Amino acid sequence: MDHNHAKIIIKGSPITKSNFKLSNVHGRSILPYNSGKYHDRYAIYEEEIAYQARLQNPGVVIMESLIAILKVYYKSKKRHPDTTNIPKSIFDGIEKSGIIVNDAQIRRLVIEEYYDDKNPRFELELFGESSYCINYQIMEKSVSSTPINYSSPPNKKSLGIPKVKNNIANSNNFFCEICHKQVKKENIVSANKGKTILCKDCLKKLF
Repeated sequence: MDHNHAKIIIKGSPITKSNFKLSNVHGRSILPYNSGKYHDRYAIYEEEIAYQARLQNPGVVIMESLIAILKVYYKSKKRHPDTTNIPKSIFDGIEKSGIIVNDAQIRRLVIEEYYDDKNPRFELELFGESSYCINYQIMEKSVSSTPINYSSPPNKKSLGIPKVKNNIANSNNFFCEICHKQVKKENIVSANKGKTILCKDCLKKLF
């Protein structure tokens, strides 16, 4: 068995941690596990990565610096997370699996984006730098292809136009997204830039 190499394939559309974090009253990020809500989805995904990574690589523990080749296959070309946000989500699960001891081991990372509407997934290969090296080359095409153009994200602040704040300050009706009870303004905690409302009682239960 090669203990300087591991390959992990996780089926399903890759997700990013940034969409699932909440912040507590001190500004510290938290990831709910058992709120019974949508935010639990990331924690479950991280556990699935850890379980499958260990199942696919029994006995492998890599402690040295690594080269990582990550191929992400999305279901849709139009709707998917930012690929630049994906690696942290994945490597948190890989670290939890015990195959690596610290995601800081990843010294070289190549990410490739693909699309597969029948079998969305990610494929990750890890190579120990004591045994493997990587070479890559950027070349100008002899015949240009049609460019894939992107537009600005809808939540990006326009130049010269102030961003409209959430209407929390002007509202008197608040409902906790976990217990669904109406909460007084002084007992709420907002997260995700005001999109998520929690009562202080439910927030304490998340720890």
